[in-house]
Amino acid sequence: MAALPTSALAEVCDKVRPQWVPGTPATAFAEMIALFGTPPSLVLLVATALVLRFRSKWGGLGITVAWAAWVSVVSMVGAGDALQQQATLEGCVGSPALFILVVAAICIATILYTSPRSTRL
Repeated sequence: MAALPTSALAEVCDKVRPQWVPGTPATAFAEMIALFGTPPSLVLLVATALVLRFRSKWGGLGITVAWAAWVSVVSMVGAGDALQQQATLEGCVGSPALFILVVAAICIATILYTSPRSTRL
């Protein structure tokens, strides 16, 4: 009974997501937008754009590893936090599955785009 969301837990959402409107469940899309709006994600997006612009294969490898580390932090470390778990129960934090899927697509595209092309005809 203590794990059920109640009005006493509403202050959790004020701390985690201040702009959240009570009563509206957080969707995977909303969570993806929130996660891409964090400073580490923004830095990684800019770094990915630079790697793609200069087509650096080592930069592509490095940025893929950096994305993997950030996704690990988001999915494993954040999920173990008691405040984060309460916010998920309250409904103001959604599943990071779509964020992880989009990051995986970014990493695959980066590796494929920056990989060396064969010079054979």
